[in-house]
Amino acid sequence: MSTPRRPAGPRLVATCWTTAGTARPLDVPELASHTPFERIDAVADGGWAGLGFAHDDLDLMNRTTGFAAVARHARDRGLDHVEVELVTDWWLDPSQWRPRWNLLLDAAEAFGSPVVKAGSAFGAPWSDLSSLVEPLRRLAVEAADRGTRVALEPLPFAVVGSVPAAADLVRRVDHSAAGLTVDLWHVVRAGTTLDELATCLDADRVFQVELDDADAQPVGDLFEDTRDRRRYCGEGDLDVEGFVRVLRDLGVDVPWGVEVLSEEHRRAGLEEGLRRARDTALAVLDAAGA
Repeated sequence: MSTPRRPAGPRLVATCWTTAGTARPLDVPELASHTPFERIDAVADGGWAGLGFAHDDLDLMNRTTGFAAVARHARDRGLDHVEVELVTDWWLDPSQWRPRWNLLLDAAEAFGSPVVKAGSAFGAPWSDLSSLVEPLRRLAVEAADRGTRVALEPLPFAVVGSVPAAADLVRRVDHSAAGLTVDLWHVVRAGTTLDELATCLDADRVFQVELDDADAQPVGDLFEDTRDRRRYCGEGDLDVEGFVRVLRDLGVDVPWGVEVLSEEHRRAGLEEGLRRARDTALAVLDAAGA
């Protein structure tokens, strides 16, 4: 199969849920309805620079085809950016997170992943994150030893609840392999303004950016809103262009992830969903001068 010619313009990454088909976060298991090879082919044919895989897909991949075969196919199709996720509870007893973390590190090494994504745990955001400094530094050290980095993603319904809080935590960790995932949905739903975002971020600590859109107010609770009601870029009420401009003006230099999570997107076929996700993201990036 031929390697597609990459189109000029912004480098876009289809994050793991954008190609997961009918799978949803917290499904048991969280397995995509498309094979890794189908996802890679659709992303490559659609003009993307890369894609992401989540833990349950990686676990199945490891037990069947193996990481090497999938990584080779991604390279053969011209995709040089593969992200892996997600580790949580990394400050608790190692038995609760170590097996997952080791699998993610193995996958990151096989794919040459620039980043492994970390979350925290659902619950009310903590006001004091001091107890997480050393555990996050440990992840950063181990990631660096395997040739990758760890990106912490704050969620408004998790113990690390906002980008400003996560940015402060990463500064205290003070390791070059510890950084942030900055997702517009999570920024807005945590109540963080774009001015606050510009103030709290250091460009060299932003390892991932994720573009999406949403209604002005959540539909259902926050988890339902993030899982089922996100919108394609420019089709909701969020200031996606303003978000892009903030990151551009800060000097953030990473591919633009596009994370579409919605019932509407899951009903679309893989190729059609990717086409719409890419076209809308590119339109917003163009309008924002990126």
